[in-house]
Amino acid sequence: MTPPLTRRTKEVSSRMRKQLIRCTINGRAAETVVDIRASLTDMLRGEYRLTSVKKGCEVGECGACNVIINGECFNSCIYLAIWADGKEITTTEGLLSADGELSAIQQAFIDEGAVQCGFCTPGFLMSAAEIIRSGKAYNDEELRKMLSGHLCRCTGYENIFRAVRKLALTR
Repeated sequence: MTPPLTRRTKEVSSRMRKQLIRCTINGRAAETVVDIRASLTDMLRGEYRLTSVKKGCEVGECGACNVIINGECFNSCIYLAIWADGKEITTTEGLLSADGELSAIQQAFIDEGAVQCGFCTPGFLMSAAEIIRSGKAYNDEELRKMLSGHLCRCTGYENIFRAVRKLALTR
């Protein structure tokens, strides 16, 4: 027979569901205690107020929450915060230069009119940043496929595609 939960066991149980996370976020050392069930989206938005990380579908289908973790793009809504321990995370805020200048991909989005309501834009920017930083050459079909993990209700994606193509190595 399992003993009933006492106040003491509830407190211990509650403490056991938290974990200290140390990582680098946008080039700065970060340390926080998170619920082991929390998503990286929740940690970035709640603990660090990085609101470019959008809460869209929360099941990894829309791409609005994309961040770069150790050089690779991930849907932060299905990535547990505890998995970020020891990792380097970049959000859209981290694309800005130290003096606040826009990155080349952010400027390309502006130049090509690739921004509508803005909800999906940060996720697209992070995917685009990964594509550009890879240094690999892609054809149009490959670029389109790499951008296909995003949902946008405002546009036909053509301006976004043009902005990425402008900076990506193409063949």
